[in-house]
Amino acid sequence: MAGTPDFDLYRPSEEHDMLRDTVRSLAEAKIAPHAAAVDEEARFPQEALDALVASDLQAVHVPETYGGAGADALATVIVIEEVARVCASSSLIPAVNKLGSLPVILSGSEELKKKYLGPLAKGDAMFSYCLSEPDAGSDAAGMKTRAVRDGDFWVLNGVKRWITNAGVSEYYTVMAVTDPTKRSKGISAFVVEKGDEGVSFGAPEKKLGIKGSPTREVYLDNVRIPADRMIGEEGTGFATAMKTLDHTRITIAAQALGIAQGALDYAKGYVQERKQFGKPIADFQGVQFMLADMAMKISAARALTYQAAAASERVDADLTYLGAAAKCFASDIAMEVTTDAVQLLGGYGYTRDYPVERMMRDAKITQIYEGTNQVQRIVMARNLP
Repeated sequence: MAGTPDFDLYRPSEEHDMLRDTVRSLAEAKIAPHAAAVDEEARFPQEALDALVASDLQAVHVPETYGGAGADALATVIVIEEVARVCASSSLIPAVNKLGSLPVILSGSEELKKKYLGPLAKGDAMFSYCLSEPDAGSDAAGMKTRAVRDGDFWVLNGVKRWITNAGVSEYYTVMAVTDPTKRSKGISAFVVEKGDEGVSFGAPEKKLGIKGSPTREVYLDNVRIPADRMIGEEGTGFATAMKTLDHTRITIAAQALGIAQGALDYAKGYVQERKQFGKPIADFQGVQFMLADMAMKISAARALTYQAAAASERVDADLTYLGAAAKCFASDIAMEVTTDAVQLLGGYGYTRDYPVERMMRDAKITQIYEGTNQVQRIVMARNLP
């Protein structure tokens, strides 16, 4: 068989490949050199934000109508994947900007979109997502944050927990109960600004990984916001939140994929340099089999993640299943691959002088946030194709 070189099924377009090359070069030049210090000092990766904003890569998903790049779901995945390959904390800038702003894109009024998506696209503001609470994690519908109507305003009171980039982001999509008698159908979504009176933040959590991305509580103490800051109709907030996660779980799959690829790439280089018994350890079959398994798993995770991204762009009927499957599978693979990378480096892998221990710590959260992998399996089981 001669082959058909232009048979483009199951491979990204030339534009997507060019985007990958661009982001990889940027990430290696401007983000990778600071990754270890960002982790060690548990500080926000300002260098990464500056580099991403300078190249218009901090929120590529924003539609062109509002000043954004209008990137499709696969392009967004590629940006996150390539940044995560060198620094997982930094990859949460484009990932969480999409998570925080997608409710506005999906359900917001034209006025809200114009007001909040423009500054996001320009790099003047970041956007966070406030769903979880101290007593409402996997059971998000059990939230207690309240929003009470007062004339032309809503008054919000409550605590949101595990909020990524809290304190750095200017804008927050906040889910709050507007009718306590209706459970999930009594939840509405709002845009809250960092500068609104009554908004404050808890101390940054001390975490195992992604230390450069601040995770803090958000306190809402009689926060009075104009009624037109509600996203969509009253009572539709939970539905918007779930629809958002169908799309954004794929960005966590992308992050996991990038972490895994970074660990494999580093381990592959290391085993060719490291000599034992008179030859590179890459010559030993036991090591070769480990690398082969790592590469195979990453290839499978990438195929599923890109399939889910394509489904997200088309809003396919099986998007809920595919988004959950991609996030669950890719994050499990990231944990396996990074653990194996540490093993391949031996004692060196266990030290902070080498990046794979950081990658292993960073990988763990991808199995937990945006819905634990146990919850993903529930979602998949309820939405089997």
